[in-house]
Amino acid sequence: MGNRICSLFDIQYPVIQAGMVWNSGWRLASAASNSGVLGLIGAGSMYPNVLREHIQKCKKATSKPFGVNVPMLYPDIQEIMDIIVGEGVKIVFTSAGNPKIWTKWLKEKGITVVHVVSSVKFALKAQEAGVDAVVAEGFEAGGHNGREETTTFTLIPMVKQEIEIPLIAAGGIANGKGMLAAMVLGADGVQIGSRFVASEESSAHQKFKQLVVDAKEGDTQLTLKELAPVRLLKNKFYQEIMELYKSSPTSEELKALLGRGRAKKGMFEGDLEDGELEIGQIAGLINDIQPINAIVDEIINEFQQERKSILNGEKFRF
Repeated sequence: MGNRICSLFDIQYPVIQAGMVWNSGWRLASAASNSGVLGLIGAGSMYPNVLREHIQKCKKATSKPFGVNVPMLYPDIQEIMDIIVGEGVKIVFTSAGNPKIWTKWLKEKGITVVHVVSSVKFALKAQEAGVDAVVAEGFEAGGHNGREETTTFTLIPMVKQEIEIPLIAAGGIANGKGMLAAMVLGADGVQIGSRFVASEESSAHQKFKQLVVDAKEGDTQLTLKELAPVRLLKNKFYQEIMELYKSSPTSEELKALLGRGRAKKGMFEGDLEDGELEIGQIAGLINDIQPINAIVDEIINEFQQERKSILNGEKFRF
């Protein structure tokens, strides 16, 4: 399945396992890479020394390419970047910040750089900054999201017609059909997060994984736009946010409610009441917890079957 994403990362399938906070440690990243896709370690929830440990363990667990996702709004960014370079990581996905700040510096170190965007405007800025590819992430995605609420199926063709570098679609993709649809719309590959949360190798708490599997349509909501938009499963903490919004809160009041360690409490420690539970809308289509290699096989097999049926005209006989 050779294409621009496979060539850029030297991987078998044009699929990226998203670098999600509290979900994407070395076990998930190495298992994803060993399955033929690009695994990413999520640095956003790691202190620098913890990130170094995960990179070292990942290198021992796989001989395949893997990368690190770095949300640029987090502290210790210089130390994190120095560790990435020092440990010989060759692929970095940046997000939540200006790509101009780090792209040139990373590329001078021989690192492939990809930036996550939520709009055409930011895709163009990322291309201008010199990134090797962009991830265009739609409103459906879990975790931090764009304020514009542009859906993936609207965003991908809009970005495609404006940029020349490789395009990776993200948000609302969890199976082969979604992957095929995104690529028909112009994506060169896809980034998948929520489906890989519900994997055996994910570092998420088992209670959170099960809640993802049990989620139905309408169980998530994008909120906290005044801080950093995030899609959450509706629980006690979410209801507290909604109650606070009734009084038109300030950003400081929202920050006070959010507090510290809320995402860790929910996704990593399994507090399903008071924790922040980030997941995409596609959770309604996730029905089981499987090993990464089984999930990848399922996605790719469905992709190939659906592509074959379209090429044979089976889908469009009317």
